[in-house]
Amino acid sequence: MFGDLHIEKSGTIQPAGQRMLELIDEIKLMDEVGLDFYGIGEHHRPDYAVSAPEIILAAAASVTKNIKLGSAVSVLSSADPVKLYQSFATIDLLSNGRAELMAGRGSFIESFPLFGYNLQDYDALFEEKLDLLLKIDQNPNITWKGKFRAPLNDQPVYPRPLNGHLDIWVAIGGTPESVVRAGKFGLPVVFAIIGGNPAQFKPLFEYYKEVYKHFNHDMNKFRVGVHMHSFFGEDSKQTADSYYPLYSAQMDRVGRSRGWQPYQRQQFDWGRGKQGHLLVGDANETIDKILQMEEMFGLTRFSAHMDVGGPLHSSLMKSIEIFGTKIAPKVREALKSNKKQVVAGQLPG
Repeated sequence: MFGDLHIEKSGTIQPAGQRMLELIDEIKLMDEVGLDFYGIGEHHRPDYAVSAPEIILAAAASVTKNIKLGSAVSVLSSADPVKLYQSFATIDLLSNGRAELMAGRGSFIESFPLFGYNLQDYDALFEEKLDLLLKIDQNPNITWKGKFRAPLNDQPVYPRPLNGHLDIWVAIGGTPESVVRAGKFGLPVVFAIIGGNPAQFKPLFEYYKEVYKHFNHDMNKFRVGVHMHSFFGEDSKQTADSYYPLYSAQMDRVGRSRGWQPYQRQQFDWGRGKQGHLLVGDANETIDKILQMEEMFGLTRFSAHMDVGGPLHSSLMKSIEIFGTKIAPKVREALKSNKKQVVAGQLPG
């Protein structure tokens, strides 16, 4: 989730505090229905409630027992890696080892001027800060020097995560340079597939796997996922019809600043089709599409981004319930069955 605020047709925006409390209820339900992971984004805009994912995750740690809690994403380019690491190590301790930090560049640029960074340093900032973040994870005492931050000389960084290391992922929008960087460090990745035909991403997945192997990382630890816009209901058409106005309004809000044409129902319906990027509908068609993505990309994670446009809390709770009780169990069952078939097919005779 990104913590989208619900916006009425009149333009009235939901109070951020109300949305934050709803988020905690939603994460609690995710845990109760057996979902594996929750990720919250970082935004510095009036239409989103959350600018500090670690605060939401710390609150969620106190009301959950099993679900992993992570950012999606932490905008590493405009953050201090030392403070970010300390925050997520704290969440890890509070949650008994369930924290996950997903580093990315973010989908918006407001954080750069807000925290005093130059957009001309966009690539260099991320490269340097990822290097520092990973070095902190490798050693509690850090000696480091870079261009954008004061040097560290045998400086201890505390607290340390429960098992000594954080689970650090990288979010990728679709550039080969990002794929190489993640593969070089052996980091798990999530590809954001939020437009077009997902099959267009297949070369990047294959490239990532090749780079990962090239640097001799353990393939038993290979993890790759997708992040896709999703929303679930009991009836496919009714779910699509009720969700479209919210989704299209959000696409237009973002699009106005990026020169996009007004979002059309035809785009939405195509996106919901077999070759599209949207998972909006009932459980059965969603199960089929998730399994299609797994087969295409060899996924170890599917991440459903389901609050785009700010649906009502009641609708999100229903969507979460369907995801956890009807979709996820069937996907797990099918994948387990397929694995058994593959193993059986490798046996002699």
